[in-house]
Amino acid sequence: MQKSFVKSAIALAALVVSAPAVFAQQGGSSVQIYGIVDAALRHTNNEGAGGNSSLTKMIGGGMSQSRWGINVTEDLGGGLKAIANLENRFLTDSGNSATTNYWQQSWVGMQGGFGRLTMGRQYNVLFDLVTSTYSSFPYSPYMEAYKPEIGMSLGARANNMLKYMAEVGAFRGALQYSFDEKDGNPANARTAGGYLRYSANGISAGVGYQNYQLPQGSTIEAWTLGGSYRMNALYLNVGYGENKIDGTPGAIDSAVIANMWSGDTNGGFTRGQANKRQMAKIGFGYQFTPQINAGLHYYYAKQSGSPASADNGNTNFIVGVIDYAFSKRTDAYFGIDYTKIRDGENVVLDPVSRARDRTGITVGLRHRF
Repeated sequence: MQKSFVKSAIALAALVVSAPAVFAQQGGSSVQIYGIVDAALRHTNNEGAGGNSSLTKMIGGGMSQSRWGINVTEDLGGGLKAIANLENRFLTDSGNSATTNYWQQSWVGMQGGFGRLTMGRQYNVLFDLVTSTYSSFPYSPYMEAYKPEIGMSLGARANNMLKYMAEVGAFRGALQYSFDEKDGNPANARTAGGYLRYSANGISAGVGYQNYQLPQGSTIEAWTLGGSYRMNALYLNVGYGENKIDGTPGAIDSAVIANMWSGDTNGGFTRGQANKRQMAKIGFGYQFTPQINAGLHYYYAKQSGSPASADNGNTNFIVGVIDYAFSKRTDAYFGIDYTKIRDGENVVLDPVSRARDRTGITVGLRHRF
């Protein structure tokens, strides 16, 4: 009887696992589960009160933020498809969600000869353009533990977004608008923007713009442009981004801006009363062997616009990474980064340490499925 129960349980499990594939064959639909599990050890100096300590910790994503997600596609006939995505980001070291949003992406849409229209929480046009057109590394759009360029992308995602994307030959364009759902009280931010990119024969280039109206009424005007070149094992990229704040941010708006511009994962530094930040970046990658890939990237950021000169300064960022692929799905990596702030005595990496330079070393393992 016990053997019969085990056989029945195995048969039921096999039916559950195979059911989506059977449905896909019969209904013209597909459901794909995907993900990344990444964990690393990171060591940094000039930490703690007064910047007199060093810190070694495990982080829940060194090269990539860990995630799992579901992609759904249904063929509606006539070249028309229904599409949907749900994606959760989590910290491998603790098992907690990476943010208060359980789903970092949650959208549904339609795709066909007219292009692609999606609705929900999703990536904004600045993030789309930078990561698809002139990303920092060829084997990963950016390094999760140290990503100054993502700090310029206005949070990377937005709620309540309507986004349209279309491609014609080597050109791709996109437009976005997110609703603030305001009823007279501070609510979600409202965003509008678009990008245009070209990609052919190893050359990619693009330009993007986004207007971000914060909950209390101040706005950020942001734009970026850049390009990349791939030739056999060599990858080169260059880019520029600018964020300009209009109006005087209140407490809520200031907190939103600080979340974008500050923080060690963004390679960030404190804003003070500055209202403009510019960043230029240049880097390269090289595939030495089928298993070994290396990249080096430099960023220069300038902060200005504050009546107090102590809040205006500039920062140099540099990061190098070597990646070893055990297989198509599993790789190990070693990265070293350095940040140095110049000018503006109030411009610091964080208010606790008030450090103006920091070195970080990251060693990790990543698996994709």
